[in-house]
Parts: sequence; structure tokens; C-alpha cells
Amino acid sequence: MDSKKVFTAGTLTDDIVAEILSRVPYKSFCRFKCVSKAWLAFSSDPHYRQKLPKIPTGLFHKGKDGSAVQLLSLSPNDEGIDGALTFLPHHEHLEFVDCCNGLVLCKYKSSYTSPDICRFIVCNPATREWMTLPDTHPSPYGPGGSLYTTLLAFDPSWSSQFYVFNFEKRYHDDYLSLGVRKLEVFSSELSTWLVDAAWSSCIQVRKSRGFIGGVLYVQTYGRETLVFKGLEAMISGIPPHHFTMKMPHDPWRLANGCFGQSSGFLQCAFLEESGDTVAVFNLDSCRPYKWSLKHRLSARDVFGKDDLVSGYGSFLRWITYRVVLVALDLDREVLFLVDRDSEKLLSYNINTGNHSVIQDDCLLSNCAYYVACYSKLPG
Repeated sequence: MDSKKVFTAGTLTDDIVAEILSRVPYKSFCRFKCVSKAWLAFSSDPHYRQKLPKIPTGLFHKGKDGSAVQLLSLSPNDEGIDGALTFLPHHEHLEFVDCCNGLVLCKYKSSYTSPDICRFIVCNPATREWMTLPDTHPSPYGPGGSLYTTLLAFDPSWSSQFYVFNFEKRYHDDYLSLGVRKLEVFSSELSTWLVDAAWSSCIQVRKSRGFIGGVLYVQTYGRETLVFKGLEAMISGIPPHHFTMKMPHDPWRLANGCFGQSSGFLQCAFLEESGDTVAVFNLDSCRPYKWSLKHRLSARDVFGKDDLVSGYGSFLRWITYRVVLVALDLDREVLFLVDRDSEKLLSYNINTGNHSVIQDDCLLSNCAYYVACYSKLPG
């Protein structure tokens, strides 16, 4: 990387900068990453990765034993990070919802609040700061009713503010999803929810998403990704606008794919149409909304077995897989998978081709990749 892109004076080489940064505490190093995209790219440069401080990472998930929230740490230097969120009020009543670039989104169980109230809370496990969001009032779930997909959006290299997207999904009498009915968006800068009720879309959103440079990319159950821009206008009461972009995949394989991000770029990994290969794509910076192939891997090598499909839904509307991709970290060249048969959480190293068992007794229930951040919450 050209050091002049990172340092205005251009008086220090990247080698010298890496040597300096290798001596700073990793908490300070985490804050340096948020200065700009150039700093973020430098801190993720594979050439200097072994020398630079290691930022704590992990996987947040709902505990199999019924516990509220758990962080499965993947780093030895995770001291000070409260992965059980015990610093939050009434933490034993929390359900994990999502995490994004170091912040975690949870909600209180309806048995603690009431069935007609949804109370979200956003926190930083590394700094132990938190903010309770204003209550929302969900529609009842039932024949012809609604369910919700809720996503957190935060990028400290772009803004100190965070956003919560709450998609209300329409359901037919036979519980068949009909797409998004309404979108509620919370802005920490505005401290309130904006409602966008002008939805008549058949788009069905998934939990997988990426948030980079103020742009939210949401995976769908089709060939498109839902893109949201204009979050800065929310301070004026204007909801973000959205459009779709094409994904480089077959929609029938979407149940086995995920988004990831590294060095300020969005990536996606998914099982290709043939079922023999796993493709990893990078969203281009020079060609807007176009994808470039980064890796094509043997599906048998990645998943560790040939027979991946365990069943089909009604009218082939979805496929159930025995092994599922749940997270992607190209900074470390690692894919994370859950083997549903053995209930094991696994990692696959793209460079070495090696599998590692991270944890036994792991369910797929709402698992999200976590990278520590030491930025303060707004307000």
C-alpha cells in the first residue's frame, strides 16, 4: 500500500508505520482503524497482519441451553469484553438480534415487557456502554399477520452514529411470506424511529447484511440485494431510499451463503448452482454494484462432505442444507460453518484448506460475526 495514501506528509514508509503500530495497545489500534478507509485498509493489509495488534473477534449467538446471549470468543486477548452482556439492566431477559462492527443489538423478551411492546437495546461489549431504544409496537403474528427481521448498521470509519432497520414482513393465511409490508428505521442521531409504510414489495429479506461507508446491503431470497443509501437525510425526517442490485448467484442456493466485509469492502460467499463449488466475490470499488470473483473453492473441501441437501420445503421454495455457511472473514481468510448433523461450529482456512472444530453443541440459531470496537456510543 502506498503510504502517502495514509499519511499526508508521506514521510514514513509503511514498514516503519507497521513497526510503530505493533507497539501500541490493541485498544488504541482499534480506534486508529476508524480514522478513515485508508487506515482501515492498512490495518487489514495481509503483508503486515502478523506484526500488527490482533483485534478480538468472536461469534455472538443465542445459547443452546436457553441462556440469553453468548459470545464465543476466537481470540486470546478478549479480556474486558463482556460477552454475556451482564452490564446491561435485566440482561437475563435479553434475546440476541444482531451485531455490526463491534456493536450488539438485543431485545427484551415479550414475557419481560408485554406482547404488544418490542424494546431494543444497543450496546458495546468492549466499552460496556448501552442505549435503550424507544419502544415499537409490533403487529400480531398469525394467519395474515406479520413477522420481523431486524438489522443493526454501524460503521465507525464512516460515522459514530448507528441505525436499526426493522422490516415488517407480510404473511399469507398459510404462513407463506409475501415480502416487506413496512420498514421502521431508528437513527441514534435522531433518537426516534422513522416509518416507511410505502412498501408493496415482494422482496423477502434475510438476516445477512453488510454496512460499509453509509450504505446498507441486505441479502434477499432472490437474485437481488437490497441497497439502502441516504441515511444522512434521516436527521431531516427523510427515510433512506432503496434500490436493488444483482447478485452473482443462483437464487435456489441462497440458503447456503453469507455476506462478509474486510478492508472496507463487501464480500459474499455461496454455494454455486452446480453444487460442486463455493464462490467468494468482492464488490468492486471501481465498478459500482459489480462483483469480482476472489475465490472458487471445492464444495467438498469447504463443507467436508458431498451430500449437502437434507430436504426441500413445500413447492421447492427452499432447500435445507446439512452444513451451512454462517460467516466470512477475508482479513483472516476464514469461512465459518455449522454442521447441522453433528451440531458443530467449524472454521475453514481458505489458504491451508484445514478445518477446525470451534465448538460442539452449536445451533444455527441467529449467529453473527463480531469484531471488537472501542468507539464510544453517540450521545
